[in-house]
Amino acid sequence: MQTETFSAEETFALGEEIGRNAGAGEVYTLIGDLGVGKTVFTQGFASGLGIAEPVNSPTFTIVQVYEEGRLPFYHFDVYRIGDVEEMDEIGYEDYFYGDGVTVIEWANLIADILPESRREIRIEKDLPKGFDCRRITLEEVHGK
Repeated sequence: MQTETFSAEETFALGEEIGRNAGAGEVYTLIGDLGVGKTVFTQGFASGLGIAEPVNSPTFTIVQVYEEGRLPFYHFDVYRIGDVEEMDEIGYEDYFYGDGVTVIEWANLIADILPESRREIRIEKDLPKGFDCRRITLEEVHGK
């Protein structure tokens, strides 16, 4: 699936729609440059799960857990990860293969440990169509 959004509000709304339909045990990987809207998308995703508290990027803590929605929500931001071994230290497998739903910002940085089955979301700016235009591609990944 590929779509375009033309504002932060539209990116949020797309995330919200996908979050409403997310199921337990699913992993969503977000890939895109700085400032393309990964966190805005994730905030919408959390809203779709019924999470009302503020959702911010856990840049320095790597993972933030939200329990108040219809499913536990595990929000990873691995932008500042120094080594994939840091993921072992926080027990990433408990999150990736648990009962909740996981969103990983900057997932390409930990490609070696991502689940073989996941939903990859690529967010790219499309400047010829406008500064706020984003091309968002959702792809089912099965196997490496």
